[in-house]
Amino acid sequence: MGALASVALLLPLLSAAPPAGADVPEAGVLQGQFARAAERQGVPVSVLLAVSYLQSRWDTHGGAPSVTGGYGPMHLTDAVTALARTAAPHHSEGGEDARGDSSRPVRTGGDAPVPAPAELPERLRTLERASVLSGIPAEELRTVPAANIEGGAALLAAAQREAGLPASADPADWYGAVARYSGADDSATAATYADDVFDVIRTGETRTTDSGQVVMLPAAPAVAPATGQVADLGLRRPAAGPVECPSSVACEWVPAPYEEFGDGDYGNHDKANRPVSQSIDYIVIHDTEADWNTTLKLVQDPTYVSWQYSLRSSDGHIAQHVPLKDVAWHAGNWFVNAKSVGLEHEGFLTSPDSWYTEAMYRTSARLVRYLAGRYDIPLDRQHILGHDNVPGTVASTIKNMHTDPGPYWDWAHYFRLLGRPITPSAGPHAGVVTVRPDYSSHQPVYTGCVTAGQACAPHGSGAVRLHTAPSADAPLVKDIGLRPGGQDSTTGVNDTGARASTGQSFAVAERRGDWTAVWYLGQKAWFSNPVKEPTAVNARGLVLTPREGLAEVPVYGRAYPEASAYPAGVPVQSVSPLPYKLLAGQRYVVGGRTPGEYYFAPVFDPSGHTVVRGQEEYYQIQFGHRVAFVKASDVRVSRA
Repeated sequence: MGALASVALLLPLLSAAPPAGADVPEAGVLQGQFARAAERQGVPVSVLLAVSYLQSRWDTHGGAPSVTGGYGPMHLTDAVTALARTAAPHHSEGGEDARGDSSRPVRTGGDAPVPAPAELPERLRTLERASVLSGIPAEELRTVPAANIEGGAALLAAAQREAGLPASADPADWYGAVARYSGADDSATAATYADDVFDVIRTGETRTTDSGQVVMLPAAPAVAPATGQVADLGLRRPAAGPVECPSSVACEWVPAPYEEFGDGDYGNHDKANRPVSQSIDYIVIHDTEADWNTTLKLVQDPTYVSWQYSLRSSDGHIAQHVPLKDVAWHAGNWFVNAKSVGLEHEGFLTSPDSWYTEAMYRTSARLVRYLAGRYDIPLDRQHILGHDNVPGTVASTIKNMHTDPGPYWDWAHYFRLLGRPITPSAGPHAGVVTVRPDYSSHQPVYTGCVTAGQACAPHGSGAVRLHTAPSADAPLVKDIGLRPGGQDSTTGVNDTGARASTGQSFAVAERRGDWTAVWYLGQKAWFSNPVKEPTAVNARGLVLTPREGLAEVPVYGRAYPEASAYPAGVPVQSVSPLPYKLLAGQRYVVGGRTPGEYYFAPVFDPSGHTVVRGQEEYYQIQFGHRVAFVKASDVRVSRA
């Protein structure tokens, strides 16, 4: 009887809702849908709005699923969708050696069984339960925003009832229900999620969604939630261990094995003594290309590769695998590995409409702020790298470098959460620009998400395309490292040859109307940058160019020492240039200065490891979509 009544109440609401992909609804429609669902289910509207914000930032995504199979503003999850995307774990694709050092055997590949639907945790099956509770068919929960919101409200109301608590009008009484909604199976993650929801309630939010709707949540700074309710949920405690995380996130210890196999082989990381032995200069952002359980199984495989942290999409939960003092095998470039921390985010680069939850963005940003403060890492895009920004070590490895987290990662939002929003820092005639298109409205066509050559579904992107002339019809610039034969770059979702990403800064080569040219991979590269809808902001910065008398200087994918710096018993590593040239008259933005270093670690016993440091110094530069290095002795630096 209750289910039938619920369906009857919903009929007018659902019949009036626009289908996925419909024109923008009238102003206020989405706000009203939250209010009506909250009233019908007996949930405070501020709680419903804040939970939805933490999952989707109130976006509908046109009915497309998130990276973990979550649908709509309330991120109701579907197990089948989640399962369908677990076939190609991140480091199993392509020929990239995640360790990136020829002193050890190539380490890539890996496999883990995909769980059956019945084995998936409840957090990946919330859409099923929302359908039972609300009486709304699953397909409508996926595609109709009003239905999705009603289903999420029904889940919250059920959590409150199951806790034996009344449907109070006071948001403070809903802390336990919010914690339960997270789907977390441990108390720390559930509490962190609920804390974030109530932080949104206290501070308020206003945002224009992807459907053009303005949604508002007024600030309520006096709300003091009953945090003790989480203790009554019966959740486990996270695995204890030597975690290195800020207190503002939920973090557990799931160690990666350090194991010797015999015949000199071992995995899946190296012992070290950072930052005493080497500074930690970079944080590398990855996506996993696998579901959470598969990710954890792989990083616990001694024959696989490793990274320091994994982050779960549904609730932002963090697992640490490798101590920060040690070197994980994740970036495909040994110089970067030896001086970085790797963060793997549960997600899928080529899902046409993939989207990441606000919960994961927020905990990731807190972790990065903590790491940056601990190791004095600048919060900029030349030190907070995507895996797709890490250079190949030598010419032969460029084609196999990975391309995650790809064009759908929202770098602008991420840097706002880091407390370093990307804003103009110079006037209209600045010599440097920083890429920053409007993520939601900027939707360049990508191809190959599902089928090679076919267009991906429209989606917001933080990347701009680079052309050989100031015209959208002009060919894209070439990347001779990716295509030694000189072919043009493509619109492929994994093709980084003519792509500049949000937060990356480049020296201006020319301005012409609504187009701006920058120096990129040794050539002049144009991108659309209209005055009324700019895709870049003007910026300050240091730039470098070949020193006087040099027509060109070589560019490197790693900053290794000169031959004379190597002690006896340590093989000299070649300082092999990439196939690009930095030509006289061109300028590139400087990311920092670093000594030439090589971490010699070819054996299991760390007593046989050596850090080789030379006199040669390098500058890191934003050379293309990926960073690169040039010798300090080859260039001169000036302010743009």
